Amino acid sequence: MKSDIRLFFNKILSRMKFMKSLRFRIFVILVIVSYVPTLLMRYGILQNYEERAVSLRIQEVENQTMILANHLAANNYLQDTSLETINAELLQLSNLYDGRVLVIDQNFNVVKDTYGISEGKTIISEEVIRCFKGKNTSSYDKDNQFIEMTTPITLSTEAAGKEPKMPSEDGTLENQVVGVMLTSVSTDNVTTNIEILDGKASILQLLLLILAVALSWIVSRILVRPFERVTASISAVKDGYDTEALDVSDYSETEHIITAFNELLKRMRVLDESRQEFVSNVSHELKTPITSMKVLADSLIAQEDVPVELYKEFMTDIADEIDRENKIINDLLSLVKMDKTAADLNIESVNINGLIELILKRLKPIAGQKDIDVIYESVRDVTAEVDEVKLTLAISNLVENAIKYNEEHGYVKVTLDADHQFFTIVVEDNGMGIPEESKEHIFERFYRVDKSHSRKIGGTGLGLAITRNAILMHRGAIGVESEEGKGTAFYVKIPLTYVSK
Repeated sequence: MKSDIRLFFNKILSRMKFMKSLRFRIFVILVIVSYVPTLLMRYGILQNYEERAVSLRIQEVENQTMILANHLAANNYLQDTSLETINAELLQLSNLYDGRVLVIDQNFNVVKDTYGISEGKTIISEEVIRCFKGKNTSSYDKDNQFIEMTTPITLSTEAAGKEPKMPSEDGTLENQVVGVMLTSVSTDNVTTNIEILDGKASILQLLLLILAVALSWIVSRILVRPFERVTASISAVKDGYDTEALDVSDYSETEHIITAFNELLKRMRVLDESRQEFVSNVSHELKTPITSMKVLADSLIAQEDVPVELYKEFMTDIADEIDRENKIINDLLSLVKMDKTAADLNIESVNINGLIELILKRLKPIAGQKDIDVIYESVRDVTAEVDEVKLTLAISNLVENAIKYNEEHGYVKVTLDADHQFFTIVVEDNGMGIPEESKEHIFERFYRVDKSHSRKIGGTGLGLAITRNAILMHRGAIGVESEEGKGTAFYVKIPLTYVSK
């Protein structure tokens, strides 16, 4: 039972997933765009046919009733309704159009009804009154499916035995309306034709719907095929079957996706190469002190009756190599901590002025060994939300590098300033400087501008990488300006208020 329920929900989820796909949405849009016009066209055709058929029926019947009205007037039918020829014509008109004809005199009395049920009755209606004034009327009752029209029975004033009236504006003598023909005509045949036409239109519409669904399905597959190729190509790269840049240029959208992916792929390759290089460098850096200690130890072991002085010298060298190994390991641990997310930051409000003063106080003994003057300039008091430990490590690395890679009797100047949003720290010196080709590499792990000098002063090539990571974790930025032989300046910019993303 549980497996059946699970299978049922899996089917629902798979269908919902399909409904979210671009292909399904394109399919639905194409079906709607294809089918809705057929609905509108069907409605328009039927509506136009009905209006046209009713209009023709009205025109046809009006012609017949006008002829018959003239016969009624010419034969003085209103005074003598027993004329067989006229009655036959009225009955023929009624039967021909499946309708009814009422003849009404000037007193609004029905003198003839082809149904024979209203003779002698009085009919007073708006249409009849208007017709006595010489205005023909016709109306279509769609619900009851009949047309009703009025036709005046007219005599000239001379034929009516009255004094002629003044001529009308067009110069003709006005005629006198002596009666009205009220004619009702069935439109059942029009309705029947509409139903037949509607049935055929429904069949045609169903065929068009089937065709629209089939074409929409095919077109939707064709339209999303480039995206499927993009997915397949990305999957091939993900699975390791392909490492080349992708190229699916069917649409501008796929070009944008592929361009972004290729840039990401390029970045991943750079990171992968950097990782491999980092592992190689770590192995080399850790192996070098061990190799030195191994050589020194083997030398001692190979010699008999080693003098105490030589023994002390070798052990001192081994201790130095151990210290070097320990420094590399500590820097690596610091770097690993910096690679973690910003959630590991211990943010608190810190007085940056006091922090820098404390850092410089700790490093002044190192500067004193080379007679380097350490200058601190604070433009204003600065308090910011930072991780004190990580920021201290970053600034210490910058100042210590400025001291170690400086010339004797030089200077190191640290400047602190701030605006309403950021505080800036500038660490500058007048030391050896950085070659132009090395500037873009100095923040890379284990990169050294002068390897021999770095090893001599005990550098591991990780200090600037640690500094950069610490500043980036604070949502800050670091830049460098340097000229070989003239000095270097590092610029640090960090927000006063820490905002986590």
